[in-house]
Amino acid sequence: MKNVWVTRSAAVRSAKLDQVCAAAVDLARSAVTEVDPSEVGPHLDAVAEGERLVTHYFACETPGYRGWRWAVTVTRVSRSKHVTICETVLLPGSEALLAQSWVPWQDRLQPGDLGVGDLLLTPADDDRLVPGYTLSDDPAVDEVTWELGLGRIRVMSKEGREETAQRWYDGDHGPDAAIATAAPKAARCVTCGFYLPLAGAMRQAFGVCGNMFAPDDGRAVSNDHGCGAHSEALAENATPEELPTVYDDGEVESVED
Repeated sequence: MKNVWVTRSAAVRSAKLDQVCAAAVDLARSAVTEVDPSEVGPHLDAVAEGERLVTHYFACETPGYRGWRWAVTVTRVSRSKHVTICETVLLPGSEALLAQSWVPWQDRLQPGDLGVGDLLLTPADDDRLVPGYTLSDDPAVDEVTWELGLGRIRVMSKEGREETAQRWYDGDHGPDAAIATAAPKAARCVTCGFYLPLAGAMRQAFGVCGNMFAPDDGRAVSNDHGCGAHSEALAENATPEELPTVYDDGEVESVED
């Protein structure tokens, strides 16, 4: 497409402006004033699109279309003075207000967008999933599946697990999270008594926090994540400081023997 565009642009630049077509301003204006003449402003330019092919531009006065231009392309047959209209279109100019580019829903959807009652359909060709009757590339999962005869229609593929692991590791429950960097260096999840390792290949790097007082309780965390609720963050036994005895003489009552 790039080469085609460059070729067309070069052809437009080298095209000579046909004077007969360029003079047909009134004809071009009539093509866009049939609906409402008040929406067509002054003539802005005439651009040669090719041999005996000219596009006339008019300012658009339609409310809400500031910066837009009416474009009317006209042409004529060789050795003929009769000009005809090819097409009309409303085009945005350099100052036109444009809507954002349309993005497919599957690209707009972000983690956390799914709410109560929402239904998210998983594509049949989702790369993150593979049929449950095939090996999942996870030795631990495959071994349990064959031994117990259990299975699901689809399970996570190796690509799906790697994508999930990277997302978790780079997110708020990985080693670079603010709460992890602020915690003591020794307070890592892998050494915490509340750390519950996952099964399968994910066990090597992730587990679930089981500390009800930790901010990550019930969430998957990396083994090098950390927080101040580490199980071994014990208070040191402090030796009480010995203080001298102090008497309040103002409250002492004198008693005779």
